[in-house]
Amino acid sequence: RMLSGYKPKNDIKDSYKVLELEEGCSLDDVRNSYHNLAKKYHPDSSSGMADSRAFIRVEEAYRVVLGDLAAKQKSDSGEEEEDQFKSKSLQHRHYLSFEGVGIGTPSQREKQYMQFRVDRATEQVLEYRQQRLESRYAGSDLSRAQDVRQSKKVKITQAVERLVEDLIQESMAKGDFDNLSGKGKPLQKFSHSPHIDPMTHNLNRILIDNGYQPEWILLQKEIRETIERLRKSIVASRRKLGEPMTLSEQKQWGRVCEQFAEDIRKLNKRVDNFNLVVPILSRQMVHFSTDKEILRARKTYEAVVEKVSDSGTKENGGEEGQRFGWKSSLLKWLKL
Repeated sequence: RMLSGYKPKNDIKDSYKVLELEEGCSLDDVRNSYHNLAKKYHPDSSSGMADSRAFIRVEEAYRVVLGDLAAKQKSDSGEEEEDQFKSKSLQHRHYLSFEGVGIGTPSQREKQYMQFRVDRATEQVLEYRQQRLESRYAGSDLSRAQDVRQSKKVKITQAVERLVEDLIQESMAKGDFDNLSGKGKPLQKFSHSPHIDPMTHNLNRILIDNGYQPEWILLQKEIRETIERLRKSIVASRRKLGEPMTLSEQKQWGRVCEQFAEDIRKLNKRVDNFNLVVPILSRQMVHFSTDKEILRARKTYEAVVEKVSDSGTKENGGEEGQRFGWKSSLLKWLKL
């Protein structure tokens, strides 16, 4: 800054002598000589020949020589600029970051660089997926993938068959097949579904004939029998109390309802166990509601009471009809 408007007084020849150079040297020679002399005479250097006046002379000579070289270059080419012969200042540190992407303040350049990285990563992912799809749907790769899938299916089928065979052999060793009906006799040929192989159909037929039932079938049967028994028991308890109920009978009915609610809660646990083992989703059961079951028991009780009352009125009406019929026949006989 101090020397920006300063004009050196040295002559061109003296300037070359100060830089220890000769006229006609190259620009690199000028710069190398200036750097060596600056290290030698700069006041802040640690050399023993440091001298501020000598450094100023070297600086002036360096500027004069650069101007002379620039003038000669312009006269020769007439097109190159003078800036390339001037000393180049180092780029600021923050412009060396972010891979040279973006303009503006460091924070703005950082945001622009992050967006640039996202776009670049997206392009790389798309290119990678495109390469994978191209390789996957190539002729040889496609046939190889089909062969791998087919081999996996064959391995799974063979593993299942070996497992079933091992289970059958283990059961035979335990003697589970010793008490089967028709042992030693040939199996009868009976009609079966064409969608099931004969071996599977024969095995199912043998299990059914010997009373085998899956666990979920037994649980379903048990749940239905339990709910029917509970419904009949609560209706019977309500019939014992009569209509209308007294205060003690109402308390007794409340205890019956509490016990019924506890039984329903236990039954719902069995329903949960059934839903875990049932193989068909549409066969799953919902929980039984205590309030709905009590309301159903009351309606059943009311229907039974109405039926009994209707039958009583019909019997009374029949007796009266028999009486009136006897009197009318007596009157007819008297008239005759």
